[in-house]
Amino acid sequence: MSYQGPAGQSSAPPNPPAAPPTGGGAVSSNRQVMLVLSYLWLLALVPLLSEKEDREVQWHAKHGLVLFGAEIVVWLVLHIIFRVVLYATLGFGCLLAAIFPLLSLAFLVLHVFCIVKAVNGQRLIIPGLSGLADKF
Repeated sequence: MSYQGPAGQSSAPPNPPAAPPTGGGAVSSNRQVMLVLSYLWLLALVPLLSEKEDREVQWHAKHGLVLFGAEIVVWLVLHIIFRVVLYATLGFGCLLAAIFPLLSLAFLVLHVFCIVKAVNGQRLIIPGLSGLADKF
């Protein structure tokens, strides 16, 4: 099959656009689903255990698990503070009770932002947490 260029001259077909970089390793057919699962809390174990050849999916799965672990630590610390303050004074208990839904919303927005960046082939670097994910 030949390509007819301007003035009817035969030439090679134009080159297809280059594929985006994959970050190394094999690319699976369900990569987008695995990238989304990477940031859905404990479901990050699915891409971590099933997509061992795709290094980009592995990084996002590890990053999602580290983010999940950090959330658990934050929640535990806040619950301890909440209990201490609640028993000490009742006035600050209402203030802390208002913080929990706002913090939940902030974590949800962070997860959505991470998912969007991952699906678009980018990484969201969170200081401190991303370094932990790289150590695995």
